[in-house]
Amino acid sequence: MGEHPPQRAPREGHAPAEEAVQLSLLHGFSPPAAPVGKSQPAPELPIARVLLDSPLPHLDRPFDYLVPAELSDAASPGVRVKVRFGGQELAGFLIERLASTDTTARLVNLGKVVSPVPVLSPEVLGLAQSVAARYAGSVHDVLRVAVPPRVARVEKEFAGRVPGAGAGTGSPEQPADRSGTSEAVPEPTQSEQNPFRRYAHGPRFLSHLAAGHSPRAVLSSLRGYGPDAWPREIAAAVEATVLSGRGAVVVVPDQKDLARVMDALQERVPADTAVRLTGEDGPTPRYRSFLQLLYGDASVAVGTRSAAYAPVANLGLVCIWDDADDLHAEQRAPYQHARDVLLLRAEAAGAGMLVASHTRSTEAQRLIESGWAAALDAERALVRASTARVMSTADTFNLERDPLAARARIPHAAWKAAQDGLKRGPVLVQVARTGFSPALSCQDCREPARCRQCQGPLAQSGRNSPPACRWCARPEPRWHCPHCGSFRLRASTAGAGRTAEELGRAFPSVTVVSSAGDHIRAEVPDAPALVVATPGAEPVAPSGYAAALLLDGTAMLSRQSLRAQEETLRRWLTAAALVRPASDGGVVVVTADDTATVGHLLRWDPAGAAERELALRRELGLPPAVRYAELTGSRDGLDSFVSRLGLPESARIVGPAPVEEPPAHGSGETTPRWRTLCFFPYGDANVITPAMRSAKAALSARRTGDPVYIRVDATDGL
Repeated sequence: MGEHPPQRAPREGHAPAEEAVQLSLLHGFSPPAAPVGKSQPAPELPIARVLLDSPLPHLDRPFDYLVPAELSDAASPGVRVKVRFGGQELAGFLIERLASTDTTARLVNLGKVVSPVPVLSPEVLGLAQSVAARYAGSVHDVLRVAVPPRVARVEKEFAGRVPGAGAGTGSPEQPADRSGTSEAVPEPTQSEQNPFRRYAHGPRFLSHLAAGHSPRAVLSSLRGYGPDAWPREIAAAVEATVLSGRGAVVVVPDQKDLARVMDALQERVPADTAVRLTGEDGPTPRYRSFLQLLYGDASVAVGTRSAAYAPVANLGLVCIWDDADDLHAEQRAPYQHARDVLLLRAEAAGAGMLVASHTRSTEAQRLIESGWAAALDAERALVRASTARVMSTADTFNLERDPLAARARIPHAAWKAAQDGLKRGPVLVQVARTGFSPALSCQDCREPARCRQCQGPLAQSGRNSPPACRWCARPEPRWHCPHCGSFRLRASTAGAGRTAEELGRAFPSVTVVSSAGDHIRAEVPDAPALVVATPGAEPVAPSGYAAALLLDGTAMLSRQSLRAQEETLRRWLTAAALVRPASDGGVVVVTADDTATVGHLLRWDPAGAAERELALRRELGLPPAVRYAELTGSRDGLDSFVSRLGLPESARIVGPAPVEEPPAHGSGETTPRWRTLCFFPYGDANVITPAMRSAKAALSARRTGDPVYIRVDATDGL
């Protein structure tokens, strides 16, 4: 329910005025208002309901304003406006025009209409509200990502046009077949232009999209390069959707993947049908692409995580590539994940969905086991014919031939594979971390080297560079060990820079290419070369790599994270998919202890790995078998906050425990932080997350108690 905003902000020492404002926000009372301006109200629908651009949780609700007659034509739902609130001018979105208001307070006039372009569509507003409810956040924080900043000169290019006038010809009223099985759909021809021909039920998936239905599937892609690469598969699904007269949204982790998908779409859909939508392009190109979608000039949006909210009309398909990549998780409140945003949007719009990756996340496996989506997998014979030969240096055969293989970073079998591969083409070397020596320790006692200022880990960016803290960047040129007094340091791990240097000395006549950190290569030629890359930064060779060495596997598997094994397998399969098949001499060598995760890589079995991992999570009651919320704050603040929630018996509380993380740079934070984890079933989420949201808003309005920060279903929280 909208309320009349106060005209003057409460000042310190005026408790009654402050209390009146708080009561108006929490209980529906209206504080005194200043007289309404002299402007006459609009003759029709004189009430404007405005959603304020404010980070305060207790202001996350619409407020009513009076529309002056002179602003009536421009004040349409979805436009940006300026209003008076609490003695200051705030920005906001006009979300609705009404004939009357349900408050008895005298309303303040709408300040001004910033732009007549209705940038906030009802569909995107509903999606933002659903995302905020799911993540116990505010709608303002979601809209900050969904709607790009305004660029006035770009709007002039669309002056005089009506949004949606150029939309596709597909009928929005066409019934959607949500299961994809209620009608008989003919099988398409098994042409070489159909990359889905390799997967069971893949051709039928495209047929359903082309027929205007809304199938939902999880795809385990086999190839990362060449004409059968995963961008061609996504482009084929988008093409089938466009043929049905509908639009599509494709979300990828980074710019490298974005460029590959755009190149693939240019071969399959008409020109100007697809546009890029990413903040990396800058405000002007991003806003132009946004308006092209809004006005119907384009029907396909391809971009990073913010593209999940693209204003695509008559949406028929949402697609996400590599949903387990942590780049899909928003780094600002409410920390929403692009996969969940697309799930909510597909459900609300009745659109199809494609979750594609070389591996399979436990979240995607849960969608399959729940019956929400179908699995698109290749037959085992085709998997063996399409993938490289995978060899482990920790198996009994290699350990008998090379007893020191378990201790060497690059065992003899890996060296041999690199030498043989360089005779046929480029060789990929995947290392765990960027930098030269990303972790240092004492040479004598092996204790980790720590910063004397913040106790952060020390690292070395180059061979002759002094050690510096990875948290506060403070150099430590005269470090000495507090345990044994030694002044000598050693590298605990080798980064991409040091690995490239060592390989350059071992193969003096071979070109060494580094792709890590701020210098990421998108592609390398087919000529022989050693390509050293960190996970996610692997360049693509047009004809595939002749071999790949997956180093530091044991270190990646030993990380203190619930998702260490799942994430390591994802990194391995992503790199292995860039290697030629075994029939063409492709070899992948993994240097890690012989574990179940290595076994899944040897068999190329991402589905089995996800099924096993999800079963273990169910047994232990861990995400994604259940949902959870991470609450961070002071010890007293957490105890008070949890006591206010009134959690059901099904909820499980773990903690509080002290947080051992680096403080935000320049924050000056000194108060110890604590963390509490709350695990709860999916069925109770519609009770628990609203309770957390309400409790946070109440604390914000009353300004009592220490603040508590909420992260729901954080992928990096465990």
